[in-house]
Amino acid sequence: MQLKPAELASHLAARRLAPIYLVHGEEALVALEAAQAIRDAARAAGFAEREVLTVEPGFKWAELAASGQAISLFAEQKLIELRIPTGKPGTEGGDALQQYAAGAPAENVLLVQCPKLEKVQQQSKWFAALEGAGVAVACPLVGRAELPGWISERLARQQQRLAPDALDYLCARVEGNLLAAKQEIDKLALLHPPGELDLAALTEAVANVARYDVWGLGEALVAGDAARLARMLDGLRGEGEAPHLVLWALADEVRALLRVGLGRAQGGNLQQLYRENRVWGDKQRRYPAALDRLKASQLKAALAHAAEIDRIVKGVGQGEAWEELLKLCMRLMPAAQAMGRTSMRG
Repeated sequence: MQLKPAELASHLAARRLAPIYLVHGEEALVALEAAQAIRDAARAAGFAEREVLTVEPGFKWAELAASGQAISLFAEQKLIELRIPTGKPGTEGGDALQQYAAGAPAENVLLVQCPKLEKVQQQSKWFAALEGAGVAVACPLVGRAELPGWISERLARQQQRLAPDALDYLCARVEGNLLAAKQEIDKLALLHPPGELDLAALTEAVANVARYDVWGLGEALVAGDAARLARMLDGLRGEGEAPHLVLWALADEVRALLRVGLGRAQGGNLQQLYRENRVWGDKQRRYPAALDRLKASQLKAALAHAAEIDRIVKGVGQGEAWEELLKLCMRLMPAAQAMGRTSMRG
């Protein structure tokens, strides 16, 4: 039997535990939560004893059969966790798993944990045996397309939901980092009551926990707030933030400004350009003034400067990274436009 991670909770609540669970996939957070849900359900069902086996060099597969047959002095029911870090049990292990599945004892639950399994492994006899005797839960990566649904489902558990623009903003902020998404969602449960949250509530929640935030650099850059930028850079440096992350945030904003500006100059739809370049919330209101203030040539020169800073950060260029980051920001501030402001052009 196969289940998606989102289906596991209802399965565990609605029926007697299966004798075998196989959790596999490369989305570590989802796999960890699935395994923990199975542990919790087993404990609630009376499986008071837990034994952990890890397949590593020297592991003897006879231990699995022995664990399944051993009678505990302390509990009638036992949860056995078998961790296979490589996802490859080998010939001996495959045979041992098939034998266990063929006669899985009712007084035990076996939880097998593997990383991402390739197609050939999912077509193996041992995988089919475990799946046939129990439940397989695949935990693939949560990509950009799946992220809104994943976030919305998690928010629904705490009786919250995000307005469309707030959901887009959060997805852009945490894309590729599911742990960060979980932390933001947990934070919203603590700071806001049930119901719909708008973009202002979301950004306020973020600001409440972070004194300095690399994501705010782009907002200050677009606003042309030189003093705020300097303070933020100084604060991030004092907090030990990695300069390459600061550089990435700044360069990402400069690229967005360049793309939106060039698209606007060619008659493109501004709202569509904002969506394509992940420009959200109040920043949209400030973008037209920023684009009027900055020339395409300035933005291209700033990206070239960013490439130089990248070499410094990697130790192959000359200069001090934080000083150059400040110079990069200041060259895009209104004070640098002493000769007058012109519309975006190449």
